[in-house]
Amino acid sequence: MTILVGTSGYNHEAWKGRFYPEDLSTKKMLGYYAGVFSTVEINYSFYRKPTEKLLAGWSKLVPAEFRFGLKAWQRITHQKRLRDCAELVSSFNDAARTLGPQLGPILYQLPPNLKFDIGLLRDFLNQLPRAVKAAFEFRSDSWHSEETSQALGDAGCAVCLADAEELTTPIVRPAPWGYLRLRRAGYDAAALSGWAEVARGFKKGAFVYFKHEDSAAGTAYAKQFVSLSR
Repeated sequence: MTILVGTSGYNHEAWKGRFYPEDLSTKKMLGYYAGVFSTVEINYSFYRKPTEKLLAGWSKLVPAEFRFGLKAWQRITHQKRLRDCAELVSSFNDAARTLGPQLGPILYQLPPNLKFDIGLLRDFLNQLPRAVKAAFEFRSDSWHSEETSQALGDAGCAVCLADAEELTTPIVRPAPWGYLRLRRAGYDAAALSGWAEVARGFKKGAFVYFKHEDSAAGTAYAKQFVSLSR
């Protein structure tokens, strides 16, 4: 079981002097980050599909064991809303696989106004390549059901366990691996220990991402979490 820990994003200028050295160039941020953490959640891919050239460039800057989690393109999740997007899904996943073994999970974050539709979900799951890990963040409570868990489990996909001021996902484990997004402004030692126990409950490990913010507090929480999850 391996628990990989990092943050949502890495290239934040506000982290200079807090996490990064003050004089570190932007081009060296990823390499520095990968020397501290084992994974990163990329938000860039939500706004535009990353090119194979871009991903290949990132791959060269990190160790072989580093993993990139990619947030799925908003064209798929928010504009097409999972409907009639087989070509988009195929194109996005084909680009993502440029990363080879450094590709972690793809996060499909659904909009809050996309309500429970088990037929829609199963149809979409059938389009996903089984060789690529996928997690789903449901931001409508209507999705939290046994039917949803069963559909995801059948496809080998995970529920994103999100924890934020405005949203906390019930702890379910449809897949043997987990995806945690810990996005509250603050976590004390007891809260971090509790989430570390949740992560250890996945037989095949978990990906854990803390929120980015100007204070770089997420990097400190991530470092604590690494030691707690061993």
